[in-house]
Amino acid sequence: MQQFCITYPEGKFKALTLSYDDGRTEDRRLVEIFNRYGLKGTFHLNSGLFPENLPEGQKEIYGARIPASEVKQLYAGHEVASHTYTHPTIARCPIDKVIPEVLEDRRFLENLVGYPVQGLSYPNGSYTEEIKEILPKLEIEYSRVVGSSHNFSLPKDWYQWQATCHHNQRLLEHGQEFVDLHKSQYLYLMYVWGHSFEFGRDDNFELMEKFGQLVGGRKDTWYCTNLEFKRYMDASARLVFTVDGQQVYNPTNLDIWINIDGTVQKIAPGQNKLD
Repeated sequence: MQQFCITYPEGKFKALTLSYDDGRTEDRRLVEIFNRYGLKGTFHLNSGLFPENLPEGQKEIYGARIPASEVKQLYAGHEVASHTYTHPTIARCPIDKVIPEVLEDRRFLENLVGYPVQGLSYPNGSYTEEIKEILPKLEIEYSRVVGSSHNFSLPKDWYQWQATCHHNQRLLEHGQEFVDLHKSQYLYLMYVWGHSFEFGRDDNFELMEKFGQLVGGRKDTWYCTNLEFKRYMDASARLVFTVDGQQVYNPTNLDIWINIDGTVQKIAPGQNKLD
């Protein structure tokens, strides 16, 4: 009997994604580092706190933020996602006030970047089960929580998605562990989160430089945004194989890769005959 296993694109078995909140001006340097080492990140923004959107005379809250006019160019090649419009502690908000926080943020960001914004990270790490249940109705596909798992397992709940580590939590140690993984019969995900202002505060941008040098440009690793990862995993779960294993139907618009007895095959959208 043949063995069929889902892989990441091109047969890879490791994936790496990063997630940064608040849209502070330190994102400029962070994005430059990501681009230099081929890393891909998701940037969760509060469009109500863009300098252009603040009431006249009000100073920026908690430091300088990227202006709306810079968003599309700065984050090109990465993902722009929601962090709510004004960054409230949403577990304390009436649910009818949480909904516009998400939708207005989506609306404004989508007008900037030109694509659907469908990711979220909870502001202040705040959420409830009721909020989790409402997010799919707001076309949010996933949301990240605070805290770290310190492992490379895949998410079990897309609306309570926990990262591997914050960049100040044994980043290089975890990076080396990730690089050393070699059992290709498993799928691994390393997910790093944080806030770019922390690099400026702690004067440790060199930490991300070292991390990029360590994990970037590796042939066994798929570098992806949060939403790219989620959509790929959803699509891979929708493949329909014939009982004899000779054909597979891919009902999605994404190419999916599978491993059949050690041979990697790309499954294009539509009906596919397997070798």
